[in-house]
Amino acid sequence: MKDIVIIGGGLGGLSAGISLQSKGYNVTIIEENLHPGGKMMPVEIEEYTFDFGPNTITMPEVFQSVINDAGGDSSHYFQFERLVKHTKNVFHNGRILYQSADPEEMITELEKLDPYGASHYKEYLREVEKLYTLAERGFFYRVFGSWRDYLAPQLSYSFMKVRPFEKMDHFHRRFFQDEDVLKVFNRYATYIGSSPYECPATFSLIGHLEMKEGVYYTIGGNPEIAKGFYRFFEELGGKVHLGIRIKEIIVEEKRAVGVVTENGETVPAHDVIVNGDFITATKNLIEEKERPSHPDRKLDSYEPSISAFVILAGLRAYQDSVHHHQVYFTEDYQKEFSQIFMKKELPSDPTIYISHSAATDPNITKGSNLFILVNAPAVEVTDEQAEAYKEKIYQKLEEKGLPIRNSLEVERVFTPNTIKHKFSAYKGSLYGLASHRMTEAFLRPSNVSKDIEHLFYVGGTTHPGGGSPMVTISGRNVANYILKRDKVLSN
Repeated sequence: MKDIVIIGGGLGGLSAGISLQSKGYNVTIIEENLHPGGKMMPVEIEEYTFDFGPNTITMPEVFQSVINDAGGDSSHYFQFERLVKHTKNVFHNGRILYQSADPEEMITELEKLDPYGASHYKEYLREVEKLYTLAERGFFYRVFGSWRDYLAPQLSYSFMKVRPFEKMDHFHRRFFQDEDVLKVFNRYATYIGSSPYECPATFSLIGHLEMKEGVYYTIGGNPEIAKGFYRFFEELGGKVHLGIRIKEIIVEEKRAVGVVTENGETVPAHDVIVNGDFITATKNLIEEKERPSHPDRKLDSYEPSISAFVILAGLRAYQDSVHHHQVYFTEDYQKEFSQIFMKKELPSDPTIYISHSAATDPNITKGSNLFILVNAPAVEVTDEQAEAYKEKIYQKLEEKGLPIRNSLEVERVFTPNTIKHKFSAYKGSLYGLASHRMTEAFLRPSNVSKDIEHLFYVGGTTHPGGGSPMVTISGRNVANYILKRDKVLSN
């Protein structure tokens, strides 16, 4: 029974831990926060409950397979409900577009705003399904170490077919003409913390997941996934220590051999898996001399992904006009991304996303539980700026007909600063790296350390990328890598 230490109890660490513990390894997870799941965090404020994030669940089979493949029954730990008409999009001019996973219903919606888009919608679905299929077969379930892996004959063809050199906005203009409708599909870039005008069209595959496979909600709140992983892992015999920070990864002769906690305890390990931000964990936990491939100057040069300005607002009056997922779009979407990435400033006229899980699960909370998110740059925000920006968001929502302040009972604000410190996130970014340059989009930091043996990385900042399914897959990829390695060694 080899000892494995996992730093961080997010979905990647939990999925790796379950896979390895179920195969006879002795796994210990050490998590700095007092809850499992990382950013998939439940928040309770008096009688109101909120899901901090992620709010949109796709690929439910990924989460189910973690438990099912380890000998359990995932339905005993969490269950999903499919949301067919899943998102209500409200534009600056008052027009509304509902997104639906029913193609015929979606075509009817598009006919109101974009007849060209309606006539090309099925072609769009076919194209994004191709992108998804190529990515799933060729890239999701592999561990990449260098460009040479992409240039292997079996992968190079698939790589060129996923439109790596085309931008997302350009791709979507093949199928849609209305500028507001384009915003709806370009918003998928924010799912990977990037701009649709800079990131590759490859990530348009997200449209296949939402518009054909469907959007899901975890009954009882999306953090039930993390809670289910945590409970099953402990039932397998795995150990979890919450509320403990790691001070150092111990490296001896270019090999990770354990960790040191902030209270000075040494925990030896045969392998160390980091489930956290690649940049901050590497820089803070490993001496620079031990990582020549990633000196501080290189780590500091990465462009951070989008961060977020989040308000959790509990309204005593239930808001039946607010959908489970609702978006209020800015008039100038391109300006918003320019302000975030070029000017590094909070958008002057932000697009506002609201997750209102009470719309699907009214018994989960008192009144309406609004998770209000605005895309923000990964920069410091002062208390004075935060207060002013909060009021600006409330004002915009009230102008759109959503009463906030006269029904507000509880609230909590999260800025990029909060995210930076609570989740040890690089400059407060949600996804670590923006996927604008080819290296960050397709060759994210490797799951296998280039300098230190027996050291691995999982999570949204590494391959295959951000989003709760991809993070979960990264954990399984590393677990399978270790299992195959040890099978070879045992032979």
